[in-house]
Amino acid sequence: MDFGYVLKRAWEIVWKFKVLWIFGIMAGLGQASNSGGSNSGYRYSAGSDRLNPSIERFFSQLDTAQITLMITIAVIAVLVLIILTILIGTIGRVGLIRGTMKAEQGAERLTFGELWRDGLTYFWRVFGLNLLIGLVIFLVILAIFIPGIFLTVATLGLFVLCLLPIICVLVPALWVVSVVVEQANVALVVENLGIIAAIKRGWQVVRENIGNMIVMALILVLGVSLIGGFIIGLPIAVVIAPALIGVAAGTTNDLRNGLIIAGLLFAAYLPILLVLSGILRAYISSAWTLTYMRLSTHPVQPEIEAPQTPEASDVQPSENA
Repeated sequence: MDFGYVLKRAWEIVWKFKVLWIFGIMAGLGQASNSGGSNSGYRYSAGSDRLNPSIERFFSQLDTAQITLMITIAVIAVLVLIILTILIGTIGRVGLIRGTMKAEQGAERLTFGELWRDGLTYFWRVFGLNLLIGLVIFLVILAIFIPGIFLTVATLGLFVLCLLPIICVLVPALWVVSVVVEQANVALVVENLGIIAAIKRGWQVVRENIGNMIVMALILVLGVSLIGGFIIGLPIAVVIAPALIGVAAGTTNDLRNGLIIAGLLFAAYLPILLVLSGILRAYISSAWTLTYMRLSTHPVQPEIEAPQTPEASDVQPSENA
């Protein structure tokens, strides 16, 4: 496979069709939600275990029904946020794949509404595919580590030595699975397959082109994603610097001023961060889609009728032949 062509063509598509940046932001938000909240509660770990007196007085004035109502509202708000994030992230993922496919087939124009409708068309299948694989991975990890915890306790910690080789194998295995999942998502959208058929197709393409897939994964994960993410995140060090200076100064005024300045800098950089992250996400998705389209030389028969869009009659696969 011509890796140079794929990487160059992916950039040409992303730069020409800037609507993909929006779907890159959407897909990135969906991906970020999976790891959000890992640092919650940190600010309380080193302080007093008592709440602020004003907060204690506020809650002491509430009866059980009011507290229950507040908790219910908070839970519902979190669930709605999760649902919206999944919806936006999945539609963003589909939009990137469909946009790249249409661009490679000769489309001269892509619209937000067109790609949004495509995202809704494929939403449940793409969501179901990722949910199914996520559950399988979760159950496999549980099956490995829950018995491992009991055996570790029973052997006074000696079983941990046996877990190390398993972890060393598990990490590259999960890396391979992530590549298969990426190709399965592309297969589902590009060839309009069902969930199981898409997983089989993604595995087939990866298995038959394992060398090309390893090289492309190294380029996109270790090269583009890590380096690009580091460059995009580098200004965050400047953003948090005033807060760190305020902490080091040790006075309340300095801390407050540092947090205010850091907040203003973050608000100013956030739009830039979102745009750059969206471009990076769009580029990686476009490269994976092009990789699949270049390597899947024998497309399978679609299981589901292809979605009809106003642009469908203008873009035919034969134009790229």
